[in-house]
Amino acid sequence: MDYGMIGKIEKAKRYAQEKGRFHFSDFTITVSGENNPHTVHYANQTFICDCDFFKTRGRCSHTMALEILLEGMLNGHKED
Repeated sequence: MDYGMIGKIEKAKRYAQEKGRFHFSDFTITVSGENNPHTVHYANQTFICDCDFFKTRGRCSHTMALEILLEGMLNGHKED
């Protein structure tokens, strides 16, 4: 491995520890639930999950888990 790549790996490790550097605008993720996988979309500062609970409540364990996981990393996330 060349020295340039070693420096980039070290920088990547440092960046990964500094969550404030990352700001998500939109993404889609699959959350492996206890019963089934669920697809969660994040766009326009809002989560949308395909699970039945979310459809009736506008929030669910899948979206809340992502809020916890990505705390401080979501651009202008609106919480109810």
